[in-house]
Amino acid sequence: MIGTRFTTRRGGVSVPPYDELNLGGAVGDDPAAVRVNRATVAERVGIPADRFVWMRQVHSAVVRVVGDGPPGECDGIVTAAAGVALGVLAADCVPILAADRVAGVIGAAHAGRRGAAGGIGRRLIEVMTERGAVAGRIEIRLGPAICGRCYEVPADMRDEVEAALPGSACVTDRGTPGLDLRAGLRAQFDGLGTGPVRLDSRCTHTDPDLFSHRRGAPTGRQAGLIWRSS
Repeated sequence: MIGTRFTTRRGGVSVPPYDELNLGGAVGDDPAAVRVNRATVAERVGIPADRFVWMRQVHSAVVRVVGDGPPGECDGIVTAAAGVALGVLAADCVPILAADRVAGVIGAAHAGRRGAAGGIGRRLIEVMTERGAVAGRIEIRLGPAICGRCYEVPADMRDEVEAALPGSACVTDRGTPGLDLRAGLRAQFDGLGTGPVRLDSRCTHTDPDLFSHRRGAPTGRQAGLIWRSS
């Protein structure tokens, strides 16, 4: 069985400004609190905490196949192993979860502006197919992220990202240039011929139950999780 979940900021032990369920280990929070939070999430999904794989995310388009050790610096991970959970951290960027249930191949990726424009979504699908997945069977979930109505950027930046990720340019509520990365990623996945793309429309910038770097840094990180039960 393949399961997925997007966490919120509620139900953990971290104190402000990381309250409560911060899962990010590199944002300045107490490491002991992060360990407790990760153990809490592991218990909820039924996968041991030591079977979770977390990346050192660097806003790249690098995707690695999960091996015997930590994946190191990358923004996407893929596995066909059972009893393993993949975690992707976010606090405005787009967490991507992907699965071919027939082949048993799962993947997770972190798509910020640079990574999304750099092709992290396309690369995730490529690596999954290299491990036995079929593009048309890969189901995609795009998690909570800052929405296009809130994500204001300079016009030249919007145009640069739109050229690399068509469908991402938009106008904010203020009438200024903006980016809707989830819209761009959905268009990209549709163009790659993947299976259905489901979008969690919650905006991290406006939803108080979610962490948002733009709304208030420093802050914690929620996670997108995908796992295969043994």
